[in-house]
Amino acid sequence: MLKFLLEKEFKQFMRNLVMPRMVLIMPLVMMTIFPLATNREVKDITFAVVDNDKSIYSQNLINKITSSGYFLLTSYNNNYNEALKEMEKGKAYIILEIEKDFEKNIVKEKTANIIISANAVDIFKGSVGASYLSNIIYDYSLELNEKLNFSATPLINIIPLNKFNPTLNYKNFMIPAIMVMLVTMITCFLPTLNIVSEKEKGTMEQINVTPVNKFIFILSKLIPYLIMGIIVFTICIIIAKYMYHLEAGSGVFALYAVTLIYVFVSSGLGLIISNYSYSMQQAMFVMYFFVMLLFFMSNLFSPVAYMPKWAQVIAAFNPLQYYGEAVRSIYLKGASISELYMEFIILIIFAVVLNIMAVLSYKKSE
Repeated sequence: MLKFLLEKEFKQFMRNLVMPRMVLIMPLVMMTIFPLATNREVKDITFAVVDNDKSIYSQNLINKITSSGYFLLTSYNNNYNEALKEMEKGKAYIILEIEKDFEKNIVKEKTANIIISANAVDIFKGSVGASYLSNIIYDYSLELNEKLNFSATPLINIIPLNKFNPTLNYKNFMIPAIMVMLVTMITCFLPTLNIVSEKEKGTMEQINVTPVNKFIFILSKLIPYLIMGIIVFTICIIIAKYMYHLEAGSGVFALYAVTLIYVFVSSGLGLIISNYSYSMQQAMFVMYFFVMLLFFMSNLFSPVAYMPKWAQVIAAFNPLQYYGEAVRSIYLKGASISELYMEFIILIIFAVVLNIMAVLSYKKSE
């Protein structure tokens, strides 16, 4: 039975050469919720310290940074590699490394070095955070000049390093987001519009009188769009590699694994919406509401950490946030499945819950 249903789905899809045009989301929702939730103010930037000097001068610098109100000190580390692991885990966004003999070099040589390593996965936060930190260090340098009666030339040389996106290329930040959006649009919109169009044409009534059970019917709707989603994602990977020179390297398997799980999440949501929609207009309206909400309540445009607390609570139930974070981490950090196990677990839970809801909400008799 599943074979014939799949054959029907593919034939029906091939006959639709042009998909229905999409409409815009309600202006009221966009003007009331999204401007409040989207906040690009940078504050509470987490940073790790590698103090190779452990002197009074280095401690005073750290105290000045933490008292600025912009930075939160998360860890002291014995070496740079330990701090880098904290950054890879997301516990620190900036690493401040103070050289050995920091105080001695200031007093005798009138100059010293500090390395600022910024996580450039989020270019805005990384660059602005590093800029804030540079200004604080510059002010501290001027204080030392005045205290030691040196010239006005700053004593501390800052060496910036941008981790994971060293060129600060904004395309590297946005391409994973566009890939996530495309997969969502394809795997969420198409099954919804497909089922609703069958309702309008009356073919759904013919299926309802057949002995096809709910599970087989839902599965026949999921599989074609799962395949389409993987094909679209493959095209995106090829374009990213050959046009923008952005490669996932050994993380290609992890990309496909997390995308495969997310396709079930997205398609499950689309099937639920289609089960409660009775016209194409209604389906598109509801679909745009949910999809735009998912897009803006995720890390794709504005980091969740910048949002108000109430918005962060809503975003915690957004599967797009976890999928987007996984794709970006694989591309920009080279993360593996073992490092993204939490995102995988959460997406699997979403997939199971949404598809169970899709099966239960489908009614054979209408």
